[in-house]
Amino acid sequence: MQLRNDFPILKQQIRGRPLTYLDNASTTQKPQCVIDAIADYYASENANVHRGIHRLSGAATKRYESARSRLGSFLGANSGYGIVFTRSATEGINLVAHSLGRALLRSGDEVLVTQLEHHSNIVPWQLLCEAAGAKLRVVPINESGELIMGEFDRLLNERTRIVAVAHVSNALGTINPVSEICRKACRQNAATLVDGAQSAAHTAIRLADMGADFFVCSGHKMYGPTGVGVLCGRSEMFERMTPYQSGSDMVHSVTFEKTTFAPPPHKFEAGTPHIAGAFGLCAAVDYLDGIGMEAVERHERELLAYGTQSLAAIPGLRIIGNAKQKAGILSFVMDGAHPHDIAQLLDNEGIAIRSGHLCAQPTMAFFGVPALARVSFGLYNTISEIDALVGALQKVRKTFI
Repeated sequence: MQLRNDFPILKQQIRGRPLTYLDNASTTQKPQCVIDAIADYYASENANVHRGIHRLSGAATKRYESARSRLGSFLGANSGYGIVFTRSATEGINLVAHSLGRALLRSGDEVLVTQLEHHSNIVPWQLLCEAAGAKLRVVPINESGELIMGEFDRLLNERTRIVAVAHVSNALGTINPVSEICRKACRQNAATLVDGAQSAAHTAIRLADMGADFFVCSGHKMYGPTGVGVLCGRSEMFERMTPYQSGSDMVHSVTFEKTTFAPPPHKFEAGTPHIAGAFGLCAAVDYLDGIGMEAVERHERELLAYGTQSLAAIPGLRIIGNAKQKAGILSFVMDGAHPHDIAQLLDNEGIAIRSGHLCAQPTMAFFGVPALARVSFGLYNTISEIDALVGALQKVRKTFI
């Protein structure tokens, strides 16, 4: 696969073996063009944005705002949406919970999440509900790891103010019917937030068609740098929201008597942003578009199908989560082996996977397991790497028989 040459880190060896990186749901590796975009900023354009009138500041500001527009285009957002740069998807969720949630929620109101959520899409809403005297409602899942949509319909009611749902489960790979969820929530006048941390790098996002009020994603899971993320939201929502953080660059005027704020999105970007991160993320989405998101999705579907068949054939291995609609994530347990032991033994073979509760403890509790081993695919993974994984797992099995 020629594009593997675009990723410098994949050329290295781990303990004398070629690196097989299968932890893409945690973070993706970075192509050279992303590394170059970050280095170029620091080498030739380093200046703060929105502050100076000198050439460097002007150039950096123009490039930063161009990156904002580019991210909106990549996410399929029309003119009715705005883009706020954040540190991560997690910060985007917290921003909405603090700025919109505190204004919306009153005692007796409800926030609806699902049993599939990452902790980052549970805890902010928990804290919000505790502060407001509201209730957190949870849509359950079935044994395949799919949402029980009949229960969603039952739980969604006139008291529901916010619906927050993952596009793709980070633990199981389940693809949730987010367009249907957003459409039904809209009928109840509930605001919707879709956590796209596990989808934005793997499938084409058409936010205008999805119908979500807010969509969050993290740069480091999209072949971009760490420390930068995106909150895409309806402009009308942003207009209603109060600042999440305050300080420089998000103000219009400041006196000791009163402060007025800049319009969105700048109202939500206090302080010097991760400028290099925005440029790196812009380069990452250019790279993804150069490959084509349909091609990325098709390749990862092939890996998932082959990986599912191959892992299921290993005696004593049980895949957890068999949704009909699923992204490139395989989580599993093995008889007699703790997931941490599996991960350590695979690392000895140069294979990187994730193990633990995957920041999804309610999902673990449903399946009655304390932890899982997780394999997650990216655009640079290959069939031969899955074969290497299977061979290594066979060695793991023999260790614990």
